[in-house]
Amino acid sequence: MKIAIASGKGGTGKTTLSTNLASFLAETHQVVLTDLDVEEPNSGLFIKADLVHEEDKFKMVPEWAADECILCGNCQKVCNFHAVIQLGEMIMVFPELCHGCYACSELCPTSSLPMIPKKMGGLKHFQKGNLSFIESRLDIGEEQAVPLIAQTISYVEEHFSNEVIRIFDSPPGTSCPVIEATKDADFIILVTEPTPFGLHDLKLAVETMRELKKDLGVVVNRYGIGNDDVLQYCKEEQIAVLAKIPNSRRIAEIYSQGHLIYKEIPEVMVELENITSYIQSLKEKSLS
Repeated sequence: MKIAIASGKGGTGKTTLSTNLASFLAETHQVVLTDLDVEEPNSGLFIKADLVHEEDKFKMVPEWAADECILCGNCQKVCNFHAVIQLGEMIMVFPELCHGCYACSELCPTSSLPMIPKKMGGLKHFQKGNLSFIESRLDIGEEQAVPLIAQTISYVEEHFSNEVIRIFDSPPGTSCPVIEATKDADFIILVTEPTPFGLHDLKLAVETMRELKKDLGVVVNRYGIGNDDVLQYCKEEQIAVLAKIPNSRRIAEIYSQGHLIYKEIPEVMVELENITSYIQSLKEKSLS
């Protein structure tokens, strides 16, 4: 299965759940964990593995060939992102705004805007036993995460068979990077916290995933603080609460040291077993 772990806001515990669930499943299954929060990837802080592959990632942007250009202005008209504009007798290209749609290049009557590669980030592939870990990181100054997320997912598709459990640590929020990270997932785990902020952003995330017609479940992190409004909301919306990870100073200490929690906190292992059982039941149901 392809399991995306997402949240309506940052800081709810996506990476905590992603790394611990992937490592727990890797004790008995082949698992690939992919950090798609390419602007701030941090799953690697908790996954101690060996680097087996590294590569740069590029996006395609237009480059103006002045000698061939007839200054017809068509490139400016067809660009929906204002990445190409005509100023007098000059065509200016803004790579930071370009979405690589090829419209300006393909529709140029004189082929004056050939597409060229521009480095946007890098991908690293780590391995430890049954666990493969893929991390992509956007270069400083790059503004678009979606192209790198898409290429990272493609790398996973190309290098791992369908028998491997795929866990995607998604970006926070409900914007374009989240859509790209979750659109092909079989199941979405939304991580939240039992606070007014957690509930507010959980509602946004649920609405987004339902718009994508995704099956989803909720994990409540820091359970014990706040109130029961999140649980009441899930009950009213008929959303399965897969696990409740307790609010614990000991958990915070282990996390801050860059260690996996489930190996030292038995209650967390029980919750991971509950999540695994639920996912397994979904898989069996889909196959029947």
